[in-house]
Amino acid sequence: MKDEGTQVWINWSFAVPALVLMGLVNVIPIGQAFYFADGFSALPLDTRLVSSLKNTFVFTLATVLIELVLGLAMAMVLLKPLPGRGWVRAAVLIPWALPTAIMAMAWQWIFNAEYGVMGDLLYKIGLVSSPQIAWLAKPGLAMAACVLADVWKTTPFMALLLMSGLANIPDELYEAAEIDGAGPFRQFCFITLPLLKPTIALAVIFRAIQSFGVFDLVWVLTGGGPGGKTQMIALYVYDTVYRYLDIGYGCTLTLVMAGCLALMSGVVLLVAGREEA
Repeated sequence: MKDEGTQVWINWSFAVPALVLMGLVNVIPIGQAFYFADGFSALPLDTRLVSSLKNTFVFTLATVLIELVLGLAMAMVLLKPLPGRGWVRAAVLIPWALPTAIMAMAWQWIFNAEYGVMGDLLYKIGLVSSPQIAWLAKPGLAMAACVLADVWKTTPFMALLLMSGLANIPDELYEAAEIDGAGPFRQFCFITLPLLKPTIALAVIFRAIQSFGVFDLVWVLTGGGPGGKTQMIALYVYDTVYRYLDIGYGCTLTLVMAGCLALMSGVVLLVAGREEA
């Protein structure tokens, strides 16, 4: 018991300095945001804030749902004993490893109205009448372009998180279900999904936080246009602070953004907790 207690104190002696440093790095900016924040009374009348929050919620909901479905399918495939599975896993992670700004520039070229690959591809397979499609100049298409680019980049991250959860499910459960006559669909519904719920909740929270705070992807791809239809809350904060030099209201918007993230995380945890109960 004495050795165990000594080891605990040794572990904490190494951990505390790092925890203090991490706390200061996070607490000081948060405290400064509260200190400089002003203009709370203007929030209810800020139509640009409402539009930015709406765009951000639409983007977050669309990307997280699509990435969850595709990531789960990808994770289940990558766990199969495929030939060259290690190389396949490495190749799948390439989009996630690419810098977001560089990837967004590539997608900007793909969606170019004059010589973009996407319009030409859809034209050749007969889905559109003209290859010249103004993807980034029309509100609906611009948002779809942002969602597609984000899904392409971050679905591997979602798959990586879900693979860790799938790997912890005992194979004996599937073998017993197969002996009882349960097919792949019933095994997925009654074994995979219930045991994967904690991992799904964690993955959804991670991705929701990342998607809600998206900046570089949309900034490079559309700049928040056309007409502010793809402007996210992070872009609005950037414009407020760096373009209009209103640091006080920018800090206020940052606190609103943090509150939305906390609310979303709480809802996900609440739903996951109720389903487990």
